[in-house]
Amino acid sequence: MNEEIREKCYRCFRPSSSCMCSHVRPVMTKTKFVILMHPKEYRKIRNGTGHITHLSLPNSELHVGIDFSSHTRINEILEDKNNICYLLFPAKDAIEINSHNISKEGQNTVIFIIDSTWACAKKMLRLSRNITSLQSISFTHTKKSEFAIKEQPEDYCLSTIESVFTVMELLNENGEEKIEKRSFEEFLNPFKKMVDFQIEYMQECKNPRF
Repeated sequence: MNEEIREKCYRCFRPSSSCMCSHVRPVMTKTKFVILMHPKEYRKIRNGTGHITHLSLPNSELHVGIDFSSHTRINEILEDKNNICYLLFPAKDAIEINSHNISKEGQNTVIFIIDSTWACAKKMLRLSRNITSLQSISFTHTKKSEFAIKEQPEDYCLSTIESVFTVMELLNENGEEKIEKRSFEEFLNPFKKMVDFQIEYMQECKNPRF
């Protein structure tokens, strides 16, 4: 059946036949995550993780675009004096959250996440000066992405949901979050199910049952 006319779930934005919503276990966080999704990611129905990351985090927002410099809601968040905002992106002056706390008493921690390829992310940041001016945060890790259906540019690169998961783990270790162990164990469930489903689908395409 033609992909464009297939029935779609408008929560996880996947085909209804491979909807991942039943596997989502929302995790409440003190930290607010704002996902900035490139339009190309928005159109990915098979292997995008931005939507399921958003569904998994009640304290999150998702906005689609390339240039956010005049985006009303984004600027509202940035200009709110009650917020302290960061950009998760590797930079020379980035604060490494493995060993540094980023929370400040009396302020809400907000982390902006770029959901895009590296090439598109650079363009988004080049145009979105309001986001580029934020203090960057980053982390070091020894994990290898479980995104078996997508080739990562480097071994250290993680998908959006894996990156957010790692940030949450580190904030928890630093005492800036209080997330239960069970929530961590279930957070990546929809991602893992998505990967398993796609692998099975590709295998069936190689070995059709007829």
